[in-house]
Amino acid sequence: MSSLELDDLTVRVREVRRTIRRTAEMLRGSTVSVGYYDPAAHGSLISFAGAPGYREVERYWVNAPFAFVTIYHDPDANEHLYYVVEPELDEFEADLLDRLFSDLRESLIYRREMGGNTAEDVLRDELRELLEVYGVDVDAAGYYRLFYYLFRAFRGFGKLDPLMHDPHIEDVSCDGYDLPIFVYHDEYNDIETNVAYAEDELDSLVVRLAQQSGQHVSVGEPVVEATLPDGSRTELALGKEVTPRGSAFTIRKYADEPFTPVDLVNYGTFSLDQMAYLWLAIENNKSLIFAGGTASGKTTSMNAISMFIPPRSKVLTIEDTRELTLYHDNWLSSVTRDRPDEGTDITMYDLLRSALRHRPEYIAVGEVRGREAMTLFQAMNTGHTTYSTMHADSVQTVINRLENEPINVPRAMIQSLDILSIQTLTYVGDERVRRNRTVAEINGIDQRTGDLDYTTAFERDAATDAVRRRDSDVLSDIQENHGWSRSRLLSELRDRKLVLQYLRENGVTDYRRFTAMINEYYADPDRVVETVERTTDAEVSEFD
Repeated sequence: MSSLELDDLTVRVREVRRTIRRTAEMLRGSTVSVGYYDPAAHGSLISFAGAPGYREVERYWVNAPFAFVTIYHDPDANEHLYYVVEPELDEFEADLLDRLFSDLRESLIYRREMGGNTAEDVLRDELRELLEVYGVDVDAAGYYRLFYYLFRAFRGFGKLDPLMHDPHIEDVSCDGYDLPIFVYHDEYNDIETNVAYAEDELDSLVVRLAQQSGQHVSVGEPVVEATLPDGSRTELALGKEVTPRGSAFTIRKYADEPFTPVDLVNYGTFSLDQMAYLWLAIENNKSLIFAGGTASGKTTSMNAISMFIPPRSKVLTIEDTRELTLYHDNWLSSVTRDRPDEGTDITMYDLLRSALRHRPEYIAVGEVRGREAMTLFQAMNTGHTTYSTMHADSVQTVINRLENEPINVPRAMIQSLDILSIQTLTYVGDERVRRNRTVAEINGIDQRTGDLDYTTAFERDAATDAVRRRDSDVLSDIQENHGWSRSRLLSELRDRKLVLQYLRENGVTDYRRFTAMINEYYADPDRVVETVERTTDAEVSEFD
């Protein structure tokens, strides 16, 4: 903002405040003295008697003490309902909130431009000042109810705020005007909520989400793919041009705390044997592609196994939208840029070509779907260790996609890929789960048929939800490169499995702690294994 614009804004803010104060002269003044919220002293902010006709299954806070969620079950329809509960305003508070919205907007812009305290502190101070100017007496609970809705509107996601705060939700989906929002919950899967948007407020939300992402959406350009400030991916559609039921959006939430290999073992996506195998493969610079359908956990798995990359190794990640999070000192993250109106687009292909000039040892690409795949495989062929994801549900489908339009990687180059991990979103009983279906190894071109030859190192038995292990050429290659005996190879696998089991038993799922332990192992594996064996003597026999 220029100095002239700032001066003009300052004048307008002062005029607003003068008008308020002149009005307040006819009112009795008040002093609002409210500290930080104390439920024991100030009472509950929420009064909720429950939803009639439903059986409550679970209740938990998503933004204490302002919002919680109740999971209900409708026995007649045999369906669950995700019910958001927030503070309820009386008529006076609702009218006051409307006035506060209007008076606070310009004042907050001014305070933000001038710098200073956090947004929460600024809003707290401004709200207190305005209430005193109005001459309004509010108790502590009333003050914080107003504060919640103002903060939710100015700094949060409005009605979506509780959903965006819920760590159990992966996706938020709106299909049109006056239709219930649906979410994908990690325990209840796709579930309807009690949140809906009228036409005007949904259109405004879509425009606001686009603006927050630095994008433009309009009737002329009604569809936008964007990344929200918190890293979440969103697909937006405005009006009824392409979505007849009205404006729509889907938000794929960004996880601040990425899953670790221990998390994937706990969820049953991989077994300990598979994870120890992947650890040794990554340590020894084997390239990998994770393939699967939508929401099968491809990117999650790639991010998790990247935590096995040795410390100090130079890592470069390339993504359309920011999803990968590494606790790694020598990590360069890059994201594509889409500028339809100004500047130049920067594609994955551009970033990948640039990446090779940074001399990385490990390259992770969010998803290959076009000509960047050729550069990725060229990097493999020149000795770079690469990881990526693809949409494909089998090993043969991956190969077919790589060899044909629009990717067109020559078969001779595909053989530089070492491992293919095929993931699936499936069921175990009535529970929807993510599982690794197959870990396959590319063995080169069959001289008789000319086809790519591959073998299966691990395969899931769907009937028992168990993993079958087979011989591995990748492990044999690692053994040969190190000059190990077969016994030494098995000992290396056993040690890694033992460390992973120790981390699992001790609940080490924070990615910082997990990576720190892996780095300790790289620094002194004998000492770490000795410590682990000493503290888990009863489990050692499992690794013999």
